[in-house]
Amino acid sequence: MMIFTSPVETIAFEGHSFYVKRDDLIHPDFSGNKARKFHYFLENDFPHITKVVSHGSAQSNAMYSLSVLAKMKGWEFEYYVEHIADYLLENPHGNYKSAIDNGMKIHVGRGGPTPTNQNILYIEEGGRQKEAEYGLKILAQEIMDWQKENNIAELNIFLPSGTGTTALFLQKSLNIEGVVGVQHPTVYTCPCVGDSEYLKKQFFELEEDANYHPIIISLEKKHHFAKLYKENYKIWLKLQQQTGVEFDLLYDPLGWRVLLAHPEVFSKPALYIHQGGVLGNESMLPRYERKYGR
Repeated sequence: MMIFTSPVETIAFEGHSFYVKRDDLIHPDFSGNKARKFHYFLENDFPHITKVVSHGSAQSNAMYSLSVLAKMKGWEFEYYVEHIADYLLENPHGNYKSAIDNGMKIHVGRGGPTPTNQNILYIEEGGRQKEAEYGLKILAQEIMDWQKENNIAELNIFLPSGTGTTALFLQKSLNIEGVVGVQHPTVYTCPCVGDSEYLKKQFFELEEDANYHPIIISLEKKHHFAKLYKENYKIWLKLQQQTGVEFDLLYDPLGWRVLLAHPEVFSKPALYIHQGGVLGNESMLPRYERKYGR
């Protein structure tokens, strides 16, 4: 059985001290927020399921994690994308190559899977569904146990969001799960796909009670998902130099930029959730190097 725990490390970055929850270290092939989101499907038996089907982008972290899950469970895996870049087809790498190596069958074109077959497990893009709450409850308990063991009376938590599923269910679980002598931490997040209104909509589709929603913070300047920004590349390089930790190049640079722009988050001890996804750097880093140099 896979052990779903991860260490908490202390890092110094840009003159501030942070705790980092290293969910990227859960397992070499099944880690980060996708391991938490898909924990329910890994831990439970689904004797009637023979195939898992999902959709999204051709370099999705969720796509790769689902390919690992399918391989572990002995399921087929089919994935739908609207487009695959010619360069990626000619030079398979990153999440795409690893998922193909795990047996993924990919379908290209508009439209996606139709959930009609009871032998097929359908997963929403990015793992955005109720079952994700199962693994996030475990993460919440880990955090509060660690908080108590280290006598941290108050704690702010930060993580960048795509669909917002991880941040939402983490805050909800922290509010519900209690540990004696520990104040419920506050979760802050920023939108990396779309804007704050988009993220709020995602929260409400999964949880109607706004008391369970994380606090959304952002930069004033609009950010386009997956676009190359010199500021993102620079802060990613700084993180490597100052902390020795490799972060994801798609979500984490914006996350750290937003975090540093909002000192209210680290007015209390601050815990950054490292959500993995570093395999995607195989595709993002060459793009940055081509544009901005090494």
